[in-house]
Amino acid sequence: MKLQQLRYVFEVARHNLNVSATAESLYTSQPGISKQIRTLEDELGVKIFYRSGKHLTEITSAGQAIIDMAGEILSKVEHIRQIAEEHSDEQRGSLSVATTHTQARYVLPPIIQEFISRYPKVALHMHQGTPMQISELASKGTVDFAIATEALELFDNLIMMPCYRWNRSVIIPHKHPLAGRTDLTLKELAEYPIVTYVFGFTGRSQLDKAFQAKGLEPHVVFTASDADVIKTYVKLGLGVGIVATMAFDPKIDGELSAIDASHLFEPSTTKIGFRRGTMLRGYMYQFIELFAPHLTRDVVEQAVAARLKEDIDELFRGMELPNY
Repeated sequence: MKLQQLRYVFEVARHNLNVSATAESLYTSQPGISKQIRTLEDELGVKIFYRSGKHLTEITSAGQAIIDMAGEILSKVEHIRQIAEEHSDEQRGSLSVATTHTQARYVLPPIIQEFISRYPKVALHMHQGTPMQISELASKGTVDFAIATEALELFDNLIMMPCYRWNRSVIIPHKHPLAGRTDLTLKELAEYPIVTYVFGFTGRSQLDKAFQAKGLEPHVVFTASDADVIKTYVKLGLGVGIVATMAFDPKIDGELSAIDASHLFEPSTTKIGFRRGTMLRGYMYQFIELFAPHLTRDVVEQAVAARLKEDIDELFRGMELPNY
């Protein structure tokens, strides 16, 4: 059994059994991967994948257990490399972050700029996606950190820490009937077509809960994962926009007005999470603290030491979080 064979079966599973895509991502040949997988199956005496002709169609039950274990082994091997790098050059390495468009566009730029100025030898990789995709990437160890508002709590192997609270604004064209209002109600808002985030994205759940609590059915006519797209369609007159307040900039969005809606919706909390067992290097602790200054190395290490999610929640209960 070779480490390379375990990497092949793990990556094939991660690429939805597409051997060609796996070979491309690993810069190797498709026949070479197929041969190594069969060699491993012969050595173990079990089938890892079901096949139809030359195509892999499904993972066997034994195969799934092997792939899960292979993932853990590969993660530990990566940790060994990180330990070596940490002691050979603390300023060199890589950091991968998965997050939503809103975080990447409106919150992270100054953090990234400062981080790169401190650690110019660290290669920084950013992945954007839905909260579920982001959380899954972190859960599998594909990325180091996940930053999101939704879905992180669905994965038991993630250590999640609260970063800041935020709320929403209603955005409208300047001549809209609601322009200038400061006492807007949910009932009034429900009378207009609404343009907002896709369900399960950027705190959308809090928006839906607020309407449901009042027995109201919002008329959502258009959804998107990108606040800039939402603003574009508000400008076209498609409806009233509801976005994270951080996503509105009066200088950039000069054609629109914003109404503070924090009195209408409960605040949402953005969290940063990483897979339990991840070896955090010095610059990783620094990134976390740059993003959320209250998450010092000492606090993060306390969260890592906590055995249960409830213990982590207790660590942060009552902590005063900044508002964005």
